[in-house]
Amino acid sequence: MIVVTTPTGTIGRQVLPHLLAADVPVRVIARDPARLPAEIRERVEVVTGSHGDIDIVTEAFAGADAVFWLLPPDRRTASLDAAFLDFTRPACEAFKSQGVQRVVGISGLGRGAASVGNAGLVTASLAMDDLIASTGVNYRALTMPSFMDNFLWQVEAINGQGVFFAPLSPDRKRPTCATRDIATVAAELLLDDSWTGYDSVPVLGPADLSNNDMARIMSEVLDRPIRFQQVSGEAYKAMMLESGMSEAMAQGMYDMLEAKENGLDNAEPRTPRSTTPTTFRHWCEEVLVPALHQ
Repeated sequence: MIVVTTPTGTIGRQVLPHLLAADVPVRVIARDPARLPAEIRERVEVVTGSHGDIDIVTEAFAGADAVFWLLPPDRRTASLDAAFLDFTRPACEAFKSQGVQRVVGISGLGRGAASVGNAGLVTASLAMDDLIASTGVNYRALTMPSFMDNFLWQVEAINGQGVFFAPLSPDRKRPTCATRDIATVAAELLLDDSWTGYDSVPVLGPADLSNNDMARIMSEVLDRPIRFQQVSGEAYKAMMLESGMSEAMAQGMYDMLEAKENGLDNAEPRTPRSTTPTTFRHWCEEVLVPALHQ
């Protein structure tokens, strides 16, 4: 039995088809089961509720061999500790009480980097990993740089103004990965019962790219000029606050992006295992183009 949290989220919904194709029993925790596609809902057990609730996770993890763990976004959290550690504590209790053998979690890249102590969301993610590992459960933390899919947040600006924004240098090359590849790696680990202990598994995409590189590739795919515009961290934080994000989450985003600007994502050496197949060009063709035409 494999339990999937966030089954309607960007990564969780892409994990499910891999597991169902392997014909293993799957249980999901969903706040709103109606958001599950009908063909998925018919093939999984559903526990309705939040995976931050001790009663829900205790029920969901009963008899489970493995759990896919991903925190839901909490744009209005009062603190990063509340969003990452407090939310995860009930699950940690249930991992122990229900005898879960393996957990695969989604985390951030940069453990060991000089800037990781003040890297906002990444620092909080790594603390979450340590909390989960402290239960004694076998744990693999998938550690990622920025997602290609984050460009979907800027569809309106790309479509209307031919521009995307970030508080990052235009020419610094960094890894970037597609969520489809994260889901594939997660599913492989969930279906493999041979691994033990606590380790991280970087997912770095196929190549390091700068924002200017990505603007050039977008321009070629869309057949019109797309440019990158660097904004200050302060201006970016102000935009996040204006969109309704809490001070704690906006500051966490600000600190994470400052750390990325200072090399956080470049600290992990690229290996054949951490290099995943979906190129940025392929992602633009298959995901960005349809999103721009919705």
